[in-house]
Amino acid sequence: MKKYIILVMVALLMSSCAEQITRLSQYPKMYEEKPLSIAVMPPINQTNFVEAKDFFYTTLYAPLCEKGYYVYSPMMTMEMFQSESAYDAEQFIEADLSQFRNVLGADAAMFTIIKSWKRNNVGGKLTVGVEYILRSTKTGETLYKREGLISVDTSVNTGGKGLWGALADLAATALKTSATDKVVAGRRCTVYVLSDMPEGKYGTQYDKDQKLPAGKSYIKATVK
Repeated sequence: MKKYIILVMVALLMSSCAEQITRLSQYPKMYEEKPLSIAVMPPINQTNFVEAKDFFYTTLYAPLCEKGYYVYSPMMTMEMFQSESAYDAEQFIEADLSQFRNVLGADAAMFTIIKSWKRNNVGGKLTVGVEYILRSTKTGETLYKREGLISVDTSVNTGGKGLWGALADLAATALKTSATDKVVAGRRCTVYVLSDMPEGKYGTQYDKDQKLPAGKSYIKATVK
């Protein structure tokens, strides 16, 4: 009986290892097309926080550069999008993207859909829900897609004891949360969600990360 249990446990362990999803199996199109340059599209804002679109747009540049991609300047592309009536990315998310390849030379376009943006000053959290969709400007294929609901923990512990200490922590947390830059929260969300995105040509793991594990398509997490 013991031998049977051991064999079952070994089989389950082997099965678990075998079923581990790699980045190659999760995002095969990324390795097939090997995009080098990305145009960041204006975010699609589905929240009541009107300013979220402009705030979040500025957070996408650095994380994508850190993943090893050439990313077109947000200032430059924003001016172009506005002049070409492309500020509303909704009309392009499922449309032909060849014009961005022809005009900019971009290999792919990153779309983001802001689904939630909530601030809890007392609890010390900024929660951002965003879906990321990277589409090829050549084939129109979706190369990468992932969604995250990320809470940025801004709570403060002053080390005080008793009631006064708790009140001091509460006041400090509320002040820090209200003062935390929206751009900082958005950038942390982007960095966390795109953590399993295959690296581009300018990354240290370019074409070497195929066997690394891929994350779930939807994640919830709290980050500092």
